This record gives sequence, C-alpha cells and structure tokens, in this order.
Amino acid sequence: MRKLVLTLSVFITFRAYAQDALKYQTPAQSIMELAMAAPSPAVNFSRGDLMLIMDRTGFPTIEELSQPEYRLAGFRINPSNFGPSRASYVTGIRIKEMNGKREYAVTGLPANARIGNVTWSPQKKHLAFTVTMNNGITLWKADVATGEAKQVSTRRLNDTFNGAFRWIDEDRILVLSVPAGLGAAPEKPLAPEGPTVQQTAGKAAPAATYQDMLKNPYDEKLFDYYFQSEPVIISAAGEKVIGKPAVYTGITPSPDKQYLLVHQLNRPYSYLVGAYRFPAEISIWDLQGTVVKPLAKNPLDEVRPKGFDATSNYPRGYQWRGDAPATICWVQALDGGDPKKEVPFRDVVNTLEAPFTAAPVELVKTRDRFGGLTWGNNQLALVAEGNSSKQTVKVSRIDPSHPGQEPVVVINRSENDRYNDPGEPVMVKNQYNKPVLYVSPANELLMIAPGASPEGDRPFLSSFSLKNGKQQILWRSQAPYYEQVAEVIDPAKLQIVVARESAAAPVNYYLQNLKKKSAAVALTSFPHPQPLLEGVQKQLLKYKRKDGVDLTAMLYLPKGYDPAKDGRLPVLMWAYPREYKSASDAAQVRGSAYKFTRVTYGSPIFWVTRGFAVMDATEMPIVGEGDKEPNDNFVDQLVMNAEAAVDKITGMGVGDKDRIAVGGHSYGAFMTANLLSHTSLFKAGIARSGAYNRTLTPFGFQNEQRSYWQAPEVYYKMSPFSYVDKLKTPILLIHGEADNNSGTFPIQSERLYNALKGNGGTARLVFLPQESHGYAAKESILHMLWEMDNWLMKYVK
Repeated sequence: MRKLVLTLSVFITFRAYAQDALKYQTPAQSIMELAMAAPSPAVNFSRGDLMLIMDRTGFPTIEELSQPEYRLAGFRINPSNFGPSRASYVTGIRIKEMNGKREYAVTGLPANARIGNVTWSPQKKHLAFTVTMNNGITLWKADVATGEAKQVSTRRLNDTFNGAFRWIDEDRILVLSVPAGLGAAPEKPLAPEGPTVQQTAGKAAPAATYQDMLKNPYDEKLFDYYFQSEPVIISAAGEKVIGKPAVYTGITPSPDKQYLLVHQLNRPYSYLVGAYRFPAEISIWDLQGTVVKPLAKNPLDEVRPKGFDATSNYPRGYQWRGDAPATICWVQALDGGDPKKEVPFRDVVNTLEAPFTAAPVELVKTRDRFGGLTWGNNQLALVAEGNSSKQTVKVSRIDPSHPGQEPVVVINRSENDRYNDPGEPVMVKNQYNKPVLYVSPANELLMIAPGASPEGDRPFLSSFSLKNGKQQILWRSQAPYYEQVAEVIDPAKLQIVVARESAAAPVNYYLQNLKKKSAAVALTSFPHPQPLLEGVQKQLLKYKRKDGVDLTAMLYLPKGYDPAKDGRLPVLMWAYPREYKSASDAAQVRGSAYKFTRVTYGSPIFWVTRGFAVMDATEMPIVGEGDKEPNDNFVDQLVMNAEAAVDKITGMGVGDKDRIAVGGHSYGAFMTANLLSHTSLFKAGIARSGAYNRTLTPFGFQNEQRSYWQAPEVYYKMSPFSYVDKLKTPILLIHGEADNNSGTFPIQSERLYNALKGNGGTARLVFLPQESHGYAAKESILHMLWEMDNWLMKYVK
C-alpha cells in the first residue's frame, strides 16, 4: 500500500506540473511593457511630393495563429483565404503632403482591415492594395487626391505565391484570382490508396534539410488546388479572363505593356525540394492570353551539384529588361551548374527582343556565378557576380548596345569588407515606370552606403565615377545621430529624405536639399515607443581576442548605473557566429552607438530593466584564411571569442565573472550549447530554435559546404550533442513546434534535451505551439520572455 501511495503521489505531482506548463505565463511588468509596445509606423516616399504613413499590426493572438494552415512545397498557407498563413499587415494609411500643408487618411475601408501589398499606380494617382478577410483576399484601390478607397472586384485573389496583382497602366491591373467555379477542396482519404514511394537511381542528389515539403499524393492534390490561379485583367471597362487556371508563380507585363512573361509549374512534383524547383514552363503571351513565344520547359530541378554556388543547368532567372520596350533576358550556366568545374566562364546572360523571332543574343559572360543585372540605358547596365567559397563580390559595367564585350570591373571586394562597401546605386523611374540607374551628366552614379568605419556605421551618399571607380561623399551621418538616406526625391537637385535617430530619440524623417544647403524640414514626429528605456546607457565596446583579432559588442547598462557605487552586475551575453575568409574583415567594427534602442521580441535588452548588463551583438567571428575552412577550428575560435568578451566586461569592473549567462537564437543557440559544452565561463545558457547535431544536416549547414562524408570530424566536433556529457551548465531550450527553417527541426532540441537528461544535465525544454523559426503570437512571446526571465533569475542573478 505504501508503494502505491508513493507512486500515486509522484503521478499527481507530475500531472500538476504538466498542467501548469501548458498555461501561458506573462513576464515581469517591465518586460511586459516593452514587449507589448505598439510597432512604429512604416513610411513610403515613392511619390516625391507625398509620403505614406502606415500603421502596422502588433502580435497576433495564439488563437489567430492556430487558424487552419497547410504546409506545402515550402509554403505555409491559409486554406480559408488562399493566402499566406503568417503575415503582418497595415491597419491604416495616411497620406501626407511633404510641404506640410495636409495629412489625410485613406477612407472607405472595412472595419479592422488587414491591408497588404500597398503599391503606387504608374502615374502615382492611385494606390492598390489587398484586404485580407477570413474567407478571402480582395483587391482595393484608393484615389490619392482624396484618400477615398473602394473595392475593385469581388473576385478572391490567390496570394499563395505572394504576388497576387500587378499594375499594367493607370487603369488596368493584372490579378491572379481564385478560379471561378473551383469547387470543393480535395478530401483527405480515410485510408491511403498505397504506400508513399521515393526512388533514386544512383545519381547524386544532395539537398539541404528543407521543411514543409510535399509528403504524399494527397499533398500533391492540395498543392494543385490551392496554388492554381486564373489570370484576369481588371479595368474600368470590366474584367477579362486571359488564361486557363494553372499553377502560375508569376505573370509580369513587359515595360511597353504589350506582352506578359508567364511562369507556370507542372508535374511531376518533388518530395525533396520546394515549388520553385518543380518543372517550369516559361513563355511570353500577348494581353489576350495567346502564347507568342514559348521560352523554356524545364524539368524537375531536383539533382544539382554540391556547393553553395551550385545552380540549375537549365535556363533560369527570366525577366524583362527594364530599359527596353520588350526584351527578355535569362541566365544559362556554362559549367553545368557545378562550381567545382574549371571553366573560363560560369554563366552567360542571353537576351531576346520582340517580336521574339530572332536567335537569342549573348549579352555578357561572367567568370563567377551570376548575381544580378541592374539596368540603366542602352549604353549602361551593371552586372554582379560572386564566389561564395571565397566570399567575394564583383560588379562590372557593360554596354548593352555592344553585346559580348568584356565587362569593365568597377567594384571588386570581399563581401564582408564593409569598410570598402561603396553601397547601392540610386534608381529612378524611366518612361516605362521601371527602376533604372540614375546617371548624372558627368557620367556618375549616386550611391547609398552603410558607411562602416572604425568609429561605427556612418551611412553616406556619394557620387561614383563610372570612369575610374572613385567616390566623392556628398553627405554623411554625423554624431550624435545615426542617419540614413531613406529616399532620394530628386537626384539632380540632391533633394533627399533622411531617417534620423539617436541613442535617445526614435527614427523620424527629414527633408533636405543638399545643393541649397537649407535646414532640414521635419516630416514626422513619432514619439518614443518604449519610454521605459529612456536613460538606459549604451556603449560600443572594442577589445581583442588572444590571437589579435579585433572584436566588438554593444553594451547596455541600467539607467543611472555607476560601477563605483553600485558594484558589479550580472551579465547576459547574446551573440550569433559568422564565418570570414579574412581576419581583417572579421575585425571590422559593426553597428553604431548612436542607433536608437528599440527592443523587439527576440532582443536580450529586456534584461537591462532587470538589473543586468547586456552585451548584445557580441562578435563571434570564425576565420579561415586562404585554403583553410573556418569551421576546421570552430570550437577553438568560439572559445577565444567568449573568453575575450568575458575578460572585457569583467575587466571594466562592470560584469561579475560568477554571474554571466550566454544566449542566442538559431545559429546563436548552436553557439550557446557549444560554449556550455567546452567552457566553464557561464552560469547559464539560453538556446532558442537551434540545431545541435550536425549529422542531422549532412549536406551542409550555415556556411559549411562540405558534406558529413567529406568532413566527418568537423561535423562531430561542431556538434554540442557529441559533448553533452560535459554540458553541466543549466541550459534553457526553447523551440517553435512548427519551425520552418532549414536544418532546425524541433527534433534537434528534443534530442539534445533527452541526451542531457540521460547524462544528468540541468535543462528545461519548452515547445511553443504553432510557432515557426521566428515566434509570432502574443502569448508565445510573453511566455518565452517569462521562461527566460525565470531562468536568468534562478541561475544567474
């Protein structure tokens, strides 16, 4: 009887604990207040004399997140409305005249409207946008002059591919609608008709560990049903169906509005890769829906060579040339898509001009993998290429009127060399309403750059000579502000909109004329969204690790804190490792002490209100110079980084060496588990949505291109799962049950927890229902913060 009573009491205790764990909790008031602050408005400056101010939704509830959802071919959709299941929306739009005279709301919207895809018409006289309801997504249009909005059509749009409509001209809009008379969705059979079978025939097909793939014939039927759409042109004259229902990933009008570029998916589908690698048919239609030119019928793109620069051996990247009436361009690999092949050129860009009856023209060949084209005019375009293994990027100018000429390199640098990043070119709209390069009369571009420097980020606007690649800085952010060019209103007159913030003041927008050197005119006056953070101290820390690599971290200290009077603080260190091919790149300063501190749900800065010193963005570089791979010494470098950070914060007299926690999200969670396995620096760790056993991602992860079978020691040594018997520091594991990120399956946290439990470790595993790799629901976020706060208070503070 005594044994039965003991057994029953244990059962009752566990049952009560399990029930308690199922209830959502809320954190301390200071954390709660910061987390629930309303998001700041979004802005849009696409019309020079007007700006849009758009209010945004906060966190959805767990009830909203628990609505029906299908996960098909790499997409997550809401079957009730043929749209994405996880999206943020605009709740209201205000139109503001930039001369300051008037600000007025877009009216006529339904109550509690969920607005998305806000887009200006070609002549900027109207706005088009979607309104999402529980049972459908509809198209709306607003008159910019009056702000009056009205629904354009009763048709439900299909927004599963996130591109449900496009303007053709000021009157006509092309939409992808839910097919009329679609009928009922496929019903799941009570019993399967047979087994689910996959087969390989000896040809290597390495693939990343993607989530949300099709799994069986029923999933295929669901994909066909929910992703098919019907192209319709809607205008003042009515609605015109121009094509049969099919699975269209996109339909794009030509610049001259005479043709349509059509991408359509066909069977057979894959259970290994997502929709964008399904068999694809690309063609050109006229606006009546007649096929003018078939361009390609690509088969299933399931088998590719290994490597991050590997690509399809089929024609890819079809797009309209932005500075021509109707010229199509696309890319073809010259190395079979295999980056390991020794070839003089990797890719070729081909073009074909209307009426599409001539042979394609070879515009340019690239020595590295093609990265994109930026159109300017008939004498100028920029072509980008890169090498992921070497972490290099190159931009060259070409003359489209002389195809086949050798490109002239204008930018050639390490992709991680932020100090020498010239920025991105300013674009203007041409006669076709397409964005093209702004080119000054002196044959110069305008460039907007992040402006990284040893003093921190100082964004700038510059002129960039196409003749010699030299830059002249025209404007630059000045302390004590962090400023960025939000929009170039008039590039010839150098009239710009500046987004200005400081450590104490939120982002607001100012109109400036650089040529006239007139005073900046304030366009907005958004208040501090989180007053509780006023007075929090912020400092950019600089220090070295023992091999001489320079490191940085952003330090936050409680309001009024004085180390001489208040003594040492507990520390929360938050980080995310990054790989570099150069120690000098790794050592560059990132961030700015002058940026406004806005705490988002995943930030560690909450705990500065709980008496912690918070080291955010703590640099954790992993360097592999020359022929060395960064990950060959991953753990050693990680430990060096952490030791240097701990030495810095304790050497300042701020941090208590016996009260330091480390944490991170995703690859930062992986880092956390490794540091707890290989050091005794920390009192506790927090690991959110991580991967801990690299053998479960055998075909590469993060920036590791080698497979498990090529580098088994690397996979073993980098996996904290391999050293779980040494992981005795308390670790909190949090994971979304519906994680959609490649490699971070929830089973990663489950298996690590089981291993810790079996080896006598101290751990807590929290699965958040309905949540993916990033968390969304209010209840989930507040509970996550409660878990983290309890863990830090119990094991650190």
